[in-house]
Amino acid sequence: MIGYVCIGTNNLAGSARFYDELLADVGAKRVWDTEKMIAWGAEAGTPMLILIKPADGKPATVGNGTMVALAAKSKAQVDAMYKKALALGAKDEGPAGPRGEGFYAGYFRDLEGNKLCTFIMG
Repeated sequence: MIGYVCIGTNNLAGSARFYDELLADVGAKRVWDTEKMIAWGAEAGTPMLILIKPADGKPATVGNGTMVALAAKSKAQVDAMYKKALALGAKDEGPAGPRGEGFYAGYFRDLEGNKLCTFIMG
């Protein structure tokens, strides 16, 4: 259902390094790379994450209530991605752990302040 999600940035190169490292853990790699945006995907036809400079030329801002959730394959992968994000400079928004029945997740904000979650259901 979701084809891609865009996250605004004011520092494309710096934020790209963060996502190159973090998304490698789920098998994603760059599929587009231009002076205004970089997109990561795991395989053809799967949703992509796009880091983009705003088209209107104004500064990128963080959306209140906006969050991107990155699917993991195991609780161990959730733990590893959450820890790696923090090691790469992300801010903690809730440590990896159970969040109700059948949902395990860790929350953080990237270098620009965008909120992300890594999770597994079941």
